[in-house]
Amino acid sequence: MRGQFRKYYLLLFVTLICYKLHSQELEPRIYGNLPKDFNAAALSYIFSTGEISTNPASPIKDFEVSIHTVAAGYVRTFSLFKKLARVQLIVPYSYMAGNLTYKGRDTSGTRSGLLDSRLRFGINFIGSPALTLKEFQKYKQRGILGASLIISIPTGQYYDDKLINLGANRWGFKPELGISKDFGAFYLEFYTGFWFFTDNKHYLSDKTLSQSPLYSLQGHASYMFKNGMWIGINSNYVNGGQSSINGVQQDDYQRKLRIGGTFSYPITWQHSVKFQYHTGVSTNIGSGYDIFALTYQFLWF
Repeated sequence: MRGQFRKYYLLLFVTLICYKLHSQELEPRIYGNLPKDFNAAALSYIFSTGEISTNPASPIKDFEVSIHTVAAGYVRTFSLFKKLARVQLIVPYSYMAGNLTYKGRDTSGTRSGLLDSRLRFGINFIGSPALTLKEFQKYKQRGILGASLIISIPTGQYYDDKLINLGANRWGFKPELGISKDFGAFYLEFYTGFWFFTDNKHYLSDKTLSQSPLYSLQGHASYMFKNGMWIGINSNYVNGGQSSINGVQQDDYQRKLRIGGTFSYPITWQHSVKFQYHTGVSTNIGSGYDIFALTYQFLWF
């Protein structure tokens, strides 16, 4: 049984690295090939720590934060127009503690509660037909082209009179295209897409916060060992996302580059653990976190 499953269970990574800021995304193996009617559940612990850069005119200075997050996720594959499709839901809960200087005054505080949840629907158009387990074991994967729609659901804790919150109090939508290709034991992936956001009409009680689209480009390279273990290098670049408050543009146009690595080890064909670390290489505005994540994953049909 283990040998039958080893071919494909490595190709799934239930993405539980859920952060309040969309520019933190580093999500390997989203468009990998799998059989239909495949299920995975995962539980992840994520620790994020670092500084958040603000524009020079902001009343907030020296903003440092630590965030502990527990996230639960589920993914299922199915057939849609005879192509492989998948749906994924992630629900995170966080405890955040931070220090900052606000208008020259040292301030500290904590928040605990739900973050915004994440729903993803995706389909592989080319190179990934919807196959049964028996058919899949005989299938030779080539290049894959797929697309996804990711939805950020405003389930996060939000106080409209507070400047710092866990939730964004708005919806986010990200259409995305992804390509992947294996070269023997090596596996390469690239995704690109734009985040679009609705307005937060209760920003600091009576203000409207708007944000322009945020461009994202991800690249991932991984190597698979014969025992089912794999390691990967991950990168993400974002650009855009300038905000406006009551129609007045803010000096917060984002340009960020992050890199990191992933290590996955199979305990059995159904059980695996993953460790991921990534950090900001360059950040002009926003978070420059170091992020550590440990994930346990369980697979079944």
